[in-house]
Amino acid sequence: MKQKLCLMAVCLLLMLLPALSFASPLDLADGEYTVAVELSGGTGRSTIASPARLMVQNGEAFVRIEWSSHNYDYMNLNGEQYFPLADEENSVFELPVKTFDEPITVIADTTAMSTPHEIEYTLVFDSASIASGRQMAYPYGVLCLVLMLLVLFSLGRKKVK
Repeated sequence: MKQKLCLMAVCLLLMLLPALSFASPLDLADGEYTVAVELSGGTGRSTIASPARLMVQNGEAFVRIEWSSHNYDYMNLNGEQYFPLADEENSVFELPVKTFDEPITVIADTTAMSTPHEIEYTLVFDSASIASGRQMAYPYGVLCLVLMLLVLFSLGRKKVK
């Protein structure tokens, strides 16, 4: 009986290991997602669309920031300058995302005033809100449960002579 319990515990731990490694938001599979984004700073008059579109390609994450105004002509992030995407009604930028759940400082240049002004903002991307547009047919948790039940069933069977 002890051997069966130990074997079940080992099987359960082995099934949970991939789930623990998937918990990191930067381990997202290539594809499109949405993520809630919180904006602070500035005058409080400008807003950004949330949730924002999150794209992952070759393990690199990018977010599409859409301002409530068309008056932003560039953004600075970590010393890099980004320009708005063409043919958009409002100012829309595609920025790389290296971290979630931590404040990220950006500078946005607005032309809404008599002279252009650089304004400092803070963005926070909520990893708990990340959702995929395409849902898996069998989520990982369901597969783990089925595997665990199969292991338990096979251990509980008695041999018939």
